[in-house]
Amino acid sequence: MSVFAVKTTASQEETVADMIITREEEDIHAALAPDSLTSYVMVEADGTAAIERALEDIPHARSLVPGESSLAEVEHFLSPKPDVEGIAEGDIVELIAGPFKGEKAQVQRIDEGKDQVTVELYEATVPIPVTVRGDQIRVLDSEER
Repeated sequence: MSVFAVKTTASQEETVADMIITREEEDIHAALAPDSLTSYVMVEADGTAAIERALEDIPHARSLVPGESSLAEVEHFLSPKPDVEGIAEGDIVELIAGPFKGEKAQVQRIDEGKDQVTVELYEATVPIPVTVRGDQIRVLDSEER
């Protein structure tokens, strides 16, 4: 079994992956549409013939990219990246969701296991630590740079 790349219309990767999987092709085993890979879907299959048959009726599928990949080459797409990766204590962040949306804060503590960050708001009269999920903040300035 090999992994093949299918070129798609931008922002239609999940739709194409779903349509490929719903086809009743026994030689197609899986389809993956990673967020970090724009305009491509990875398809695990026994050969290209089954994929080409499936792509004939899928509107946003453009073409099958020549060549094949091994599972080891696409393995990094299978494990999600933690939201707190790249954030360090002391970084200046902006809250992009929740009740303090739009507020600027400084990172005090990072809990990678729970994917949470404890921040201290800048404009608060009394410095109160607030714990938020890692996907609710955006780094504005990092001390590491």
